[in-house]
Amino acid sequence: MRNISDALEQFLKQLLQDSSEGSIEIQRNELADRFSCVPSQINYVLSTRFTLEKGYLVESKRGGGGYIRIQRIELPKLKAIQGHIHQTIGNMVDQGAAEGLIYQLMEAQMISVREANLLRAAIHRDVIALKLPLRDEVRARILKSMLISLLVK
Repeated sequence: MRNISDALEQFLKQLLQDSSEGSIEIQRNELADRFSCVPSQINYVLSTRFTLEKGYLVESKRGGGGYIRIQRIELPKLKAIQGHIHQTIGNMVDQGAAEGLIYQLMEAQMISVREANLLRAAIHRDVIALKLPLRDEVRARILKSMLISLLVK
């Protein structure tokens, strides 16, 4: 059985997919009631599964009339992917940001699950056994090279 975080994530993603505007607004308390959980569980899901690196922009307004707005950020067209990769990754990238970008590309079906797993394995901190900041520089070079090879066909 799926846990509450997985169920919340799938529910929110389905709402986003069904939305014609590419964004949704929800009440934290209503969502907590629907899933019989505490509002902090919703905060957890939003902060770990709906991040900018994973292709989401989350706005939150607290209080009586408060809401959460989630917007899906689309990747640029494939012909501009190389520039996007260089701009997004830059000269250094930490493991979390790199994995977030890989996740975003996989969610957009621009890379397969297998390709995502290979990318994650190649850029993992245990594989690039160097001290910071050199490790983040090497990770950026590897990731840019591999993504450009995969995406620019």
